[in-house]
Amino acid sequence: MRLSCTASHPPDMPYAIATPVHSELLIRKSRFIGCVQSVPDRDAALAVVATLRAEHPGAVHVCWALMAGGQSAAVDDGEPGGTAGRPMLEVLRHHDLDGVLATVVRYFGGIKLGAGGLVRAYTDSVAQALLKADKVPVQRWLCLGCTLPYAQEGMVRRELEAAGAELNHVAHSSVVTVTFRVPDSTAPGLVQRLNDAGHGRLGWLLP
Repeated sequence: MRLSCTASHPPDMPYAIATPVHSELLIRKSRFIGCVQSVPDRDAALAVVATLRAEHPGAVHVCWALMAGGQSAAVDDGEPGGTAGRPMLEVLRHHDLDGVLATVVRYFGGIKLGAGGLVRAYTDSVAQALLKADKVPVQRWLCLGCTLPYAQEGMVRRELEAAGAELNHVAHSSVVTVTFRVPDSTAPGLVQRLNDAGHGRLGWLLP
């Protein structure tokens, strides 16, 4: 038996941000406006950044970092390399966040902060916002598929509903083919119950 459509993920459950949260720091006359929020992907993150640029035409930098679906991005937006986006990304990683965008808008105050000062400023901007954030666990799903005799379709549907699974597709031919997705925390128990109730007549689809 093989589970299909499984995605690799770290052992620690990742978290998203329930609602956007902001911070604001004034460091040697430079103003740093931070925000962390949930986004589904890179395209959504780019749209948020574009909106910030339009809302803050006087800002000299709009730096950002993204963790989404196991992929990451870190953008310095003109700050010295590695002093903005990368430190912001490390804060997101430290908090086990996924599907989360961190942005920091900087208004330059006329005093240079140096590389170390910039790293601290961008790190603190994100960290201060996260202190106020309501973090919620990200539910990961497994996509599974199986074949079964017609007589067992009702049983399978009942087990899926009881497990909180979402039915994707049902096809009828010589056998019934069912595809569904289920929270990964309940998948092993569901598979075991289906195998037991099916008396070995369920066939699990390969990816």
